[in-house]
Amino acid sequence: MEQKYKVDKTSIVGENVQIGEGTRIWQFSNIMSGVTIGENCNIGQNAFIESGVALGNHVTVKNNVALYSGVTCEDDVFLGPNCVFTNVLTPRSFISRKNEYLPTLVKRGATICANATIVCGHTIGEYAMVGAGAVVTKNVQPYTLVVGNPAEKIGYVCQCGERIAKDDSGVYRCKRCGKTYEETESGFSEK
Repeated sequence: MEQKYKVDKTSIVGENVQIGEGTRIWQFSNIMSGVTIGENCNIGQNAFIESGVALGNHVTVKNNVALYSGVTCEDDVFLGPNCVFTNVLTPRSFISRKNEYLPTLVKRGATICANATIVCGHTIGEYAMVGAGAVVTKNVQPYTLVVGNPAEKIGYVCQCGERIAKDDSGVYRCKRCGKTYEETESGFSEK
């Protein structure tokens, strides 16, 4: 049977790993047992993906990314170089805290930029963007742009990734693709 995905010969893929069609795993990556990777994903060089991680379809994991047990990324997520996720709030090497793992969910279309750290137990909303080097210590709402340590909201981004603000008519409109958005009591969403 022909393999419908590609794994570089220098990478390690454990037992019971599900890998979708069209996915590519590049050099020196370690995919542990019990990982699920969707279709058409791109796993960069030197990525580490621990048991229990689930990636949807069309997920990009750039070089040197570490994904630990409890992390779930939905479809179309982008994880920039060197970003890292935690899974325990108070780790100690001499105390096993595997029963304290907190889940982290990265929703559809979200972007985590280079060198960001995502502290466990939070949700990154649909199409949100976490800026380079940010440290996320709380939930990030959909379409929200956060930066800094700790990460704080500085605005909104379009589905296409462009930063958006209100135009002269008071409408949130993307200058790149033209989509419009609205801010309501229930959150920020496409009109």
